[in-house]
Amino acid sequence: MNSRFPRHPTRRLLACALASCLVVAAPAVMAQSTSATIRGQITVDSAPATEAQITATNTATGLARKVQAANGTYNLGGLPPGTYRIDAVANGQTTTRTVTLQVGQTATINLSAGGLPETAPAGDATTVDAVTVTSEAVPEVKTSEIATYVTSKQIDMLPQGSRNFLSFADLAPGVDFQRGGEGSTRIRSGAGAPNGINVYIDGVGQKDYVLRGGISGQDSTSGNPFPQSAIGEYKVITQNYKAEYDQLNSAAIVATTRSGTNKFEGSFFWDRTMKDWRTRTLFEERLDTKAETGETQYGATFGGPILRDVAHFFLAYEAKEFDRPRSLALGEGYQISQLPPALQEDAGTGLFVAPFKEDLYFAKVDWLIGEDHYFEFTTKYRDESELTNIGGTTLPSYGTDKLNEETRVDLRYQYTNGPWLNDAHVTYEDASFSPSPATDGLGYNLINFNGTNVNDRLIVRGGAGSDFQEKGQKGWGFQDDLTFTGLQGHTMKMGVKFKDVDVSAIERQPYNPQFTYDISGSTTQPIHVRFGSALPGVGDGSAKSSNKQYGIYFQDDWEVNDHLIVNLGLRYDFEDSPSYTDFVTPGDVVAALRGSTAINATNSGVNINDFISTGNNRDSFKDGWQPRLGFSYDLNADQQHVIYGGAGRAYDRNLFDWLQLEITKATFPATNVYFRQADGTCPIASEPCIDFNPAFFDPGTLASLASPNGEGREVFLLNNDLKVPYSDQFSLGMRNTVGDWLTDATISYVEGNDGFAWLLGNRRPDGTFFAPGFQWGAPFNQGLEGFSNLILGVNGLKTRTSSLYLKAEKPYTAESGWGVTFAYTFQKAREMRESPEVFSLDYPTLGQYGWHDAEVPDHRLVVTGLYDGPWGMTFSGKLSVSSKIPRYYVNCFDVDRANNCFIDQYKPDGDFGFKQVDLAMQKDFDTGAGFRMWVRGDILNVFDWNNFEGYEDFPGNFGSPANPNFGNPTAQNAYPTRTFKLSLGFNF
Repeated sequence: MNSRFPRHPTRRLLACALASCLVVAAPAVMAQSTSATIRGQITVDSAPATEAQITATNTATGLARKVQAANGTYNLGGLPPGTYRIDAVANGQTTTRTVTLQVGQTATINLSAGGLPETAPAGDATTVDAVTVTSEAVPEVKTSEIATYVTSKQIDMLPQGSRNFLSFADLAPGVDFQRGGEGSTRIRSGAGAPNGINVYIDGVGQKDYVLRGGISGQDSTSGNPFPQSAIGEYKVITQNYKAEYDQLNSAAIVATTRSGTNKFEGSFFWDRTMKDWRTRTLFEERLDTKAETGETQYGATFGGPILRDVAHFFLAYEAKEFDRPRSLALGEGYQISQLPPALQEDAGTGLFVAPFKEDLYFAKVDWLIGEDHYFEFTTKYRDESELTNIGGTTLPSYGTDKLNEETRVDLRYQYTNGPWLNDAHVTYEDASFSPSPATDGLGYNLINFNGTNVNDRLIVRGGAGSDFQEKGQKGWGFQDDLTFTGLQGHTMKMGVKFKDVDVSAIERQPYNPQFTYDISGSTTQPIHVRFGSALPGVGDGSAKSSNKQYGIYFQDDWEVNDHLIVNLGLRYDFEDSPSYTDFVTPGDVVAALRGSTAINATNSGVNINDFISTGNNRDSFKDGWQPRLGFSYDLNADQQHVIYGGAGRAYDRNLFDWLQLEITKATFPATNVYFRQADGTCPIASEPCIDFNPAFFDPGTLASLASPNGEGREVFLLNNDLKVPYSDQFSLGMRNTVGDWLTDATISYVEGNDGFAWLLGNRRPDGTFFAPGFQWGAPFNQGLEGFSNLILGVNGLKTRTSSLYLKAEKPYTAESGWGVTFAYTFQKAREMRESPEVFSLDYPTLGQYGWHDAEVPDHRLVVTGLYDGPWGMTFSGKLSVSSKIPRYYVNCFDVDRANNCFIDQYKPDGDFGFKQVDLAMQKDFDTGAGFRMWVRGDILNVFDWNNFEGYEDFPGNFGSPANPNFGNPTAQNAYPTRTFKLSLGFNF
């Protein structure tokens, strides 16, 4: 498998649509995606109340919302998650009930004035003199969403190695929180790519428009996207999200932040683990040593009233300092003692430490003016530095210093007036990702040269690294969500969104010259060098686009009767991307394309006119219509047994990191030069070469070898009719309430379409892709005349996922003192291309890749438990188990002749692809003066099970002996060995 580097609506029409929506919203509260809603019936003497007023008051902040019931029914929205006292006055009689509402929940609460609720869920509180004295959690069972709630108790108490609040997203069936051996994290739902998710914090999407990961700043980092101590709770919506959710085609994660209350409260925590508190990795055991490592996390919160019941503040800070072990695993079976002396010194024992540092800040101020006007200001700042890209075949000198910085600001104005509630946001974001070489100079790449490819059979990389990037997004946005509940049986929502965001990328690859040496020849005179340089008068490897994003949606949740709720939604999104629409293909490239006999041959399968842009023949994607339909049917109208389901379409977006290559590769070309060997021959017979001169070690002299007009550069071109990835989703399920237990069983089918990919446009002289009689061997030496490889950007990748989700939960309550969750997923996922790889250079079309098993497990089980023990102790645990996942490899062994390879898959031996048990115990010390201290211990991977990230994927070549290590794990643990973590802290 060859893998490398990695007519629309007018602006006037869109502006008019936006203005019209704002006029409708004029009678303008909490963002619709995070606020809770209570609805139901209110009766007096078993008859609908003719007159009734319902007031919900947050017991912590004093925030109050009121609504008048109509014909005995009420609907009250815009409630931040929390505990509420619900006061109902009907026909002169009063009843009060206290409930706890979760993020984005719609709770059905039927009230009987002067008495108990008509529908009393299990564990209901008693009413004494019409005043409820305890709070109850009201489960949401009548939604069509496939949703899982993660509570603040679970976030605080369940064991975890890093304070990433998203690490509990796998409590939702179908969702996998993946951790890489280098410490990075990502979330994947089904066969969808990680960039298909979106996280909404306080109703605002945190989407990364440039890089993969779904969340800004989470492409490849050990850091957290948000301080965990500032997160109140969140829910994971796997499918059937409503029309308000945008820029995703996978899971939606909806979180709400903590607020200050009417009491001054604060906390501090510190936790630590170190080398002596973990067992050795398998590689360390073989070397009878252990790398010096440690992880420290600490932080604090403080919040309280500015004016009681009116204004509050909340502050949070968290820091992470990691030293993580990395081990050297030389390629081709070589040992450190076989390396050149300079590389041996750099390699040392083969054990390294990769440091990481992160600072996270969050601040929030809320202000309630009267009962109807509410303002909120939040800001987050994130700063990270990390040494990456070391270990494996890479020495520390070749590593990458990676900086990750992000600022987000949200100013919110919320207004409520009877059945109207409106939420307006003005947002600002500035996120940047900047990896650069840890050392400058010359790169040293040592290979076991096979005579045909200087990129294969790598042994080790040292010297100066090659990776230099500066990528990010910066801009402001406005969004407005309006809800109207004045029409009986209907909750109608609509919203508009506009963002003006500059996306940018600088990509200079390679930044430092990379010299290649053959271990079987001279290790001081290179056989090849690859270096990059700016193209005079054209560009310097940078690209920028001032993008405009528009979105509009309408949603009606129609309560047809006591049994049936129908959710009807429609969304439309559009993005104007000038870097794509205004791009003009350079004249020399156009001339080469039109003059190419190979690419214009009838059997090439390529129409070059589809990729030549004049600056006027491209439009941004305009077909982003997304219907969202759902239903729930309460069999007995008592919230005990509910059948639900839905179907919908969701569009994501094409990442700028892919689109920018059309520009940057044309302005910072890479030059390849081969050096004549000692016997006078060229390293590769088909490639010209020159005599080596030690002066070429000087970058200035080396630059003289580059073509002044960029001749020999790779050409990246995008299709003129580029589409946007989307998914179609279908599901049917049933929820049941059995005593204190909630169960859920769902069958699901998701089909992903129009995924982005780069194809190889090279063709042989007769227009064919493969050599006659072969089904492998991309024509990399048959590039565009005067240039190098021709790479074409298209849409067309597909995925298919059929799933069974099973979930059972006994929610934790303070009264019971315990809670348990079970989440099981069975899925059959198929994909055309290994995700998230976008370079598809092995076949001339995407269709020829065929279908493969996606790299997700067929079976996954996650179990958690919480228990309040004696003497102020809390015990918790988490079990995660999944089956083996298939691995891709190029099979050149099971073929009838050389170079007739094909893409194949295998599953490593063993029943489990991943298994881990984590346990935690916390002891609280209550001083009785409002000051509580605590000490906690977490044991991660209690049974010290080995989980591996890498395997030997080379089976051997045609005509050679089979590789005896094929399918064996590499000597690097992907996840932590048994590790103890100590935590201390206090709350007041």
